[in-house]
Formats: sequence, C-alpha cells, structure tokens
Amino acid sequence: MEKADIGLIGLAVMGQNLVLNMNDHGFKVAVYNRTVSKVDDFLNGEAKGTQIIGATSIEDLAAKLARPRRVMMLVKAGQPVDDFIELLLPHLEAGDVIIDGGNSNYNDTMRRTAYVESKGLLYIGTGVSGGEEGARLGPSIMPGGSPAAWPLVKPIFQAVSAKVENDQGGEDPCCDWVGENGAGHYVKMVHNGIEYGDMQLICEAYQLMKEGLGLSADQMNSVFSTWNEGRLESYLIEITRDILAYKDENNEALVEKIMDAAEQKGTGKWTAISALDQGIPLTMIVEAVLARALSSLKDERVKASEVLTGPDFKLNDDQKTFIDDLEKAVYASKIISYTQGYMLMRAAAAEYDWNLNYGGIALMWRGGCIIRSKFLGKIKEAYDANPKLVNLLLDPYFTKQVVDAQQGWRRVVSSAVQMGIPVPAMSSALAFFDGYRSERLPANLLQAQRDYFGAHTYQRLDKPRGEYFHTNWTGRGGDVTSTVWKKE
Repeated sequence: MEKADIGLIGLAVMGQNLVLNMNDHGFKVAVYNRTVSKVDDFLNGEAKGTQIIGATSIEDLAAKLARPRRVMMLVKAGQPVDDFIELLLPHLEAGDVIIDGGNSNYNDTMRRTAYVESKGLLYIGTGVSGGEEGARLGPSIMPGGSPAAWPLVKPIFQAVSAKVENDQGGEDPCCDWVGENGAGHYVKMVHNGIEYGDMQLICEAYQLMKEGLGLSADQMNSVFSTWNEGRLESYLIEITRDILAYKDENNEALVEKIMDAAEQKGTGKWTAISALDQGIPLTMIVEAVLARALSSLKDERVKASEVLTGPDFKLNDDQKTFIDDLEKAVYASKIISYTQGYMLMRAAAAEYDWNLNYGGIALMWRGGCIIRSKFLGKIKEAYDANPKLVNLLLDPYFTKQVVDAQQGWRRVVSSAVQMGIPVPAMSSALAFFDGYRSERLPANLLQAQRDYFGAHTYQRLDKPRGEYFHTNWTGRGGDVTSTVWKKE
C-alpha cells in the first residue's frame, strides 16, 4: 500500500477542511482522531471518494506515513498538544517532523521545539489563519520551529496556502518560513492582535454611524460596500457589509438582535502581555482587547446606564462629510495598529534572535487570513523599499496617509467625545500618533517625581546619555539611589 505524505491528528472542522485541501492538491493524507468514530464518519462523509486514509491509533498512523514522517496536530492548544507529542514520540524516529497547527502560545512552542529536538526529531509550530473557509480553500500559513523541517513541509504548505498575484503576473503563496522555535506562533499571535484592532475599529465606526448619524443597517451596508471598493478593501470590511445586510425571520437586521457582549480565546491578551514584557506601546490593540472585556460586563452596564448620564450633544455635521472623515479615521487608526504590531515583532526578533522577513510577513497576511486586505500590499512595498525600516510611520506612503487623514481623524474623535460614544481604538491610536511625533513628552516631570519619592535617578538633556543623576529635592534625603530597571 502506498504510504501517505502527511498525517493529521484532529478532525474538527479546521482539521477536516485542511485535509480535504491537501487531498485536492494531490497529497495523500492519513488521519486520526482521539474519538476514532470521527475517522469513520469523515471517511464515509466529506472524504468519501478521496485518497484520504484513516488510522485507528497513533501507532497505525505512524505506520502509514512515508519517511521522513510528517505528523500535523490540529488539536486544542495547551496540554492536549503536549499529550499528543508524548504519544507520538515512541512511534517516530530521528528526522521525523511533528507539526502543531493550533493557536499555541509561542512560549510553549519554544519549549516544545527544544524538547522534540532533544529527542532527535524536528518540530514546527505554525500559525494557520483563515478560519474554516481558509482551511478548505487556502489559508495563510506561518511556520516556525526547526529550520531543517521547513524543506520537508514546504511543498505541502505552499501548495495548500492562499495565493496572491505578484508583479510578474504569477502567484505567490501566503506561506513562507518565519523563523526559529516560536517565531511562527508569535507572528500568528501578533496577527490575531491586529485582528482584534481591526474588528474594534470597524465596530466603533458602526456605532458612530448608528448612534451619531442615526443610520439604519441598510444604510451602513451601503457605506461599508463603498469602503470595500477603496483603500479599506479587506475581508473584515467585506463581511461587515454582508452582516449588515442580513435579515432574520422577521425581515429585520439580525445584527441588532445579537447580544453586545464579546468573547475571546486569549491570543489578543497574549499579544498585550508580550507588548508589556517587551516595553512596546501597543496601545490600540490593548484597547481593543480591553473593549471586549468591558463589553462582557453586560449586566453591570445595563444597571450603570440607568444611573450614569452622558452629554446631550447632537451631531450637526453634514452626513457625507462625517462619513468621509470616519473613513479617514478608520484608515489612519488601522495604520497605527499595524505600526504597533510591527514594532512588537521587531522587539521580539531582537529578544529571541529571530531573523524575521517583515515584507514577507505582510505577503503571508495578504491572502487567506482574517486580516487580509489591499492595505497589506503597501506594507510589503514599504519593507521591500527599506528592509531596515524602523517604523511604518516613517515610510513615505504611510507618513503621507496619516498626515493627510489627521484632521478628519481628529474631528471624528472630538465628535465621539462630545456625543459620549466610546472610541477607545481610534482615540488611543490618535494619542499614540501624537506621542510618537512629539520631540518632547512630559516624562521629564515624571522622572523628577520618581527621583523625588524613590531616588530612582534621571538622565539630563545637557549630559551624555547613560549618565544618571539624583537630586536631594527636600534637603532631608540622602545620596543613596535606587537601581535603574532595564529590560534584560
């Protein structure tokens, strides 16, 4: 019997769709699920008539794979991944590859890579984005781990990934090697953080149109349809357009009947935690995560709404003018979100010694994934022009876009504040922009305060950087100073 090219563990909808995708591209896949009946159901259902083969145990799965064996897990992140690694190891040999395609924390992937390599095997932790549809038709795939494993999975991964047209008229796969150990899952984590930011921006635009302008779902559908034909063209704008057009059984907008309490799976929180650890001001994405947390306090908010009153302010702006300004605010804020995401990836690359290809990452996100958009092509162009670009805002295109948009952006945020409509993503993005472009911030006073109450010392503008000073502000202090915190 001909051996399978790759094995896959985990036949939930993502696993099934990815297997069918691999089969469509000519790869023979062996599948296994802890609940073995799911294997039979799959083979007799969606996989009927394909060359997909089933396995009844881990040992059986390993026996059906061509060497070097490639086994991909699409199981719940956390302990289940470690459990399956332990189940796999006795049945694999040196040079075989274990692949984790779930939403694992990059720290776990770093640990697992070292562990599996210590056993003589290779390991890949890969982000897979695009949801059920992406898995079936072409996801964005972001692999990292053991560099020697990449040539062994590259033909499969690049074949099944989404494709985007390149300048030569051909197609580029939305999949390339990201970097060592946890780099792939780190980039996927940042992707998810940016996804949180994009979704929050869209929701803020929706609320401003609904409550500020009094637009109906059908009218907002028209706005998002127009936006999707311009520079905001993206998957998330597209599906928002479709959601606003969807009617329930009473021919009423379904979206207005959905509970306004958001849930989350944790990748946005991981991004925020990593930003704090790295000392990167990921303000917009953090606000998007916290906005979900605030929305979840539904019962408290209902009670608070009966007690706490806001401003009685009516928007007098021309509707078209406000919508034009709103488009600028969304686009400029989106630029800030991606700017901060790339700042975080740069910091992590320095911390963990990863050689990340920033233009290549934008290309991987250009198709297949949830944040896919025309906008990402501009990021790739920026890094193609200057691979050492320190900050996206310093690229000529993005500099011009943000500067040109800022007056409309400011008007929208100001109007939102006056109306009492929360726009945490747009306003924090604007605050970051104003902070980043400021030659001088009030942190001099902050440093004086820290030195006053804690003898934490400070640097001076008129002295060399790295030289620290302490002042006995009251005359009652001494010359003993605290240590200076530095990120190791």
